[in-house]
Amino acid sequence: MKNIYLNKLRESDPEVFDSLNKELNRQQNQIELIASENITSLAVLNAQGSVLTNKYAEGYPGRRYYGGCEFVDEAENIALERVKKLYKCKYANLQPHSGAQANQAVFLALLKPHDTILGMSLASGGHLTHGARPNISGKWFNAIQYGVKKEGNDKDLIDYDEVEKLALENKPKIIIAGASAYPRIIDWKKFRDIANKIEAYFMVDMAHYSGLIAGEQYPNPIEYADVVTSTTHKTLRGARSAMILTNNEEIIKKVNSAVFPGLQGGPLMHVMAAKAVSYGEALKPEFKTYISEVISNAKILAETLVQRGFRIVTGGTDSHIVWLDLTPKNLTGDKAEKLLEEVGIACNKNAIPYDPNPPKITSGLRFGTPAATSRGFNNTDFKVIGNIISDVLDSLLLKEEEKTKVCESVKKKIIDMCSKYPIYKEPY
Repeated sequence: MKNIYLNKLRESDPEVFDSLNKELNRQQNQIELIASENITSLAVLNAQGSVLTNKYAEGYPGRRYYGGCEFVDEAENIALERVKKLYKCKYANLQPHSGAQANQAVFLALLKPHDTILGMSLASGGHLTHGARPNISGKWFNAIQYGVKKEGNDKDLIDYDEVEKLALENKPKIIIAGASAYPRIIDWKKFRDIANKIEAYFMVDMAHYSGLIAGEQYPNPIEYADVVTSTTHKTLRGARSAMILTNNEEIIKKVNSAVFPGLQGGPLMHVMAAKAVSYGEALKPEFKTYISEVISNAKILAETLVQRGFRIVTGGTDSHIVWLDLTPKNLTGDKAEKLLEEVGIACNKNAIPYDPNPPKITSGLRFGTPAATSRGFNNTDFKVIGNIISDVLDSLLLKEEEKTKVCESVKKKIIDMCSKYPIYKEPY
């Protein structure tokens, strides 16, 4: 794909241009099924690549430590008003650079070192920053982890009885809900009720679900949680950044101090402008239609994979995530991910609950539908994609010659499908 978008860069730095051009070609010619990725609009790219890159703006609107902030204040205030309207909340901090930093800011605001926290285990679909041992959240705090049910009709679903039992036994200062791979609706009220019993803070990390919530296709946690964090890309389809929301005035004061000067210096004002644009897009009726299509496509993908003999963790999906269990086919996530990428499908290996394989191997894959849906892929396309994935994964059990034949055929199909849905149709 010829890159007509970055002419100035091509002239001044051919090496970097070449890297960007190759990445553009990869995105154009692969089907992106990584659940945490999406494709922003040209307007978001315009804002993020703007002159606001040049501006330092430590502090908050009207209270900066630098001069010349009149217009970046405007941009941040636009973003704040839009995000509050979008999520029906009273207060927001949009300055964290990433979801991990947003979570750290909440911890800094509400906790002390060695306090007890209760979050979803990584092995059950949780996130590193919810108390996993390698992460600062697992190193600085006494992190207790809850999981999902191991068997029964509600196998793989959050074990709310375990959450309550662990909360009553350990008296965490904060209970965290939200996940990285969990495809089902999370019952925010149940978590709120448990937190109330021990007078704990209730925090929701809605990073994966924030676009679904903005599109009113997934329950909004703001009425139950003391504080909500999120990234701003993923299903929300904005710039790669983060936010913190709350209805509690005392909490936002603590959060603001924790973000700056507690954790960060100057915010990234070009990213702030890009977030403002994406919030504006998410407030439009078309975004609700998009989110409805994201979920519909995920359901079609899950159903197709089940029809082909695979197992979906939790039995299906209520979101953009399809969590595939490879054990019925005696396959591993590392090999499956690698082969799918070779044919033109990007996804990631992912542990399944009670996985017998180590994290570098895994017994599962995680798929997501936001990016391909942004390009225009529909239900019919995702049925085809489900069968393509099945053909490729089944080929791992064939002789090398037969596997090669399957993969070569699939590569052509994927190129043809991608050519129907160009990522960007005009220069930026």
